[in-house]
Amino acid sequence: MTPISTTRDATGPRKNWRQIVAKYQTPDMRASMWQLVSSLVAYFGLLTLMYFSLQVSYLLTLLLAVPTAGFMVRIFIIFHDCGHQSFFASRKLNDLVGGITGVITFTPYYRWRHSHAIHHATAGDLDRRETGDVWTMTVNEYQAASKGKRIAYRVYRNPLIIFTIGAWLSFLIFQRIPISEKTKRERMSILWTDLALLIVFVVAALTIGLGDFLLVLLPAMMIGTSVGIWLFYVQHQFDGVYWERHQDWDYVDAALKGSSFYKLPRVLQWFSGNIGFHHIHHLSPRIPNYKLEQAYNENELFHVQPITLRSGLQSLKFRLWDEEHHRLVGFGYLKTLPKAAPVTSGSLR
Repeated sequence: MTPISTTRDATGPRKNWRQIVAKYQTPDMRASMWQLVSSLVAYFGLLTLMYFSLQVSYLLTLLLAVPTAGFMVRIFIIFHDCGHQSFFASRKLNDLVGGITGVITFTPYYRWRHSHAIHHATAGDLDRRETGDVWTMTVNEYQAASKGKRIAYRVYRNPLIIFTIGAWLSFLIFQRIPISEKTKRERMSILWTDLALLIVFVVAALTIGLGDFLLVLLPAMMIGTSVGIWLFYVQHQFDGVYWERHQDWDYVDAALKGSSFYKLPRVLQWFSGNIGFHHIHHLSPRIPNYKLEQAYNENELFHVQPITLRSGLQSLKFRLWDEEHHRLVGFGYLKTLPKAAPVTSGSLR
């Protein structure tokens, strides 16, 4: 496949991208309902099966946690589409299903919707990092940072932290606490989600027992959240990714070059709700997940260089953005520099 042009052409498909994506932006109620019902039935059915498997072998329970986690990821994609108002034509229905699936995925709907909208509006903009992104420092910012901040950044970017403890704490703890939310609706979405989860845990404790409930739920959630964070990470941390200062930032470039096409095996593509077509999603978040592949197949504009399971692993070595050479680099790159480069902008974290 030929990568898209790196220039801001005013002709050809790139000029008409709005007309191109408009074809795919109308939700299909039947497709949405089938995806929703089938995912929920499969998820809760597998949780039930995991519970009964406790009487056989906990190893079997852990094996069943893998497909259960897959459906949790799939439900999160539905939640995600609702947040973009792309899963149903009705705003009220999107918000209702988003709130319910938010409880299932431990994510406050309105809080997440707000921060994720900011992420879409600022992805790839070096001057507007902070909200809804993977913490990414430039080489200059890292060199100018205090020792404590550099240590914190290295811990955060360690794969053994970000995809395990970091992911689990984010969904289990950090999203339970209203700290910096600016609107009442965001704060209330956290509190209502917390209340709903409390009710679920109390009912589980009074029926099947809290211990058995946690033995079933936690493995599925730990796997699901780790996979989810990895998907988000590799979608914006890859070789050739787009980052620019605000004055040079371009929305279409940020979408088509700042978000990856993560080409997954069919079964993983299905469980992840086609989110691997992330470059198309960032160009038009109003496209329902089940229409992303069709958009890709029918438009040469979207035929960018894919990332595979194997090549995606290279993203693990990326830690910093090198502004001089416009590329992501690892910490080892710092050893090749003769001295710290002058700071061009303050650290955003």
